[in-house]
Amino acid sequence: MPNPSDRRYTKDHEWARRDEGRVTIGVTAFAVEQLGDITLVELPAVGDLVRAGQPFGTIESVKSVSELYAPLSGRVAAINPRLEDEPELVNSAPFGEGWMIALEPSGAEFEQLLDAAAYTALLAAAQTAH
Repeated sequence: MPNPSDRRYTKDHEWARRDEGRVTIGVTAFAVEQLGDITLVELPAVGDLVRAGQPFGTIESVKSVSELYAPLSGRVAAINPRLEDEPELVNSAPFGEGWMIALEPSGAEFEQLLDAAAYTALLAAAQTAH
């Protein structure tokens, strides 16, 4: 699955997409592939503050439990309510219906994230290292 060019990426395999003053966040297809079948997603509450690089939730799969790291700082404006009953949406549509939270960003960190080409190059480099 190609990495959409309309968003930015972290080295921890989260994506961020600007939407009318908000930034929507999810995990990449590569992260989903590494995790396997997602069984539970724990997200912060609307109104919580998150800080760039800090955990904002967890994602549990048949293989492991992993922390989710915020790509940027801000206030949680929305969470994806469907993930509570349908965590498998992260598997089936990581760049669409499997989005996790939307933030009202408090800084300019978005521009510091990787673009799709840089993220794809990061994945290629990691795969050749193994």
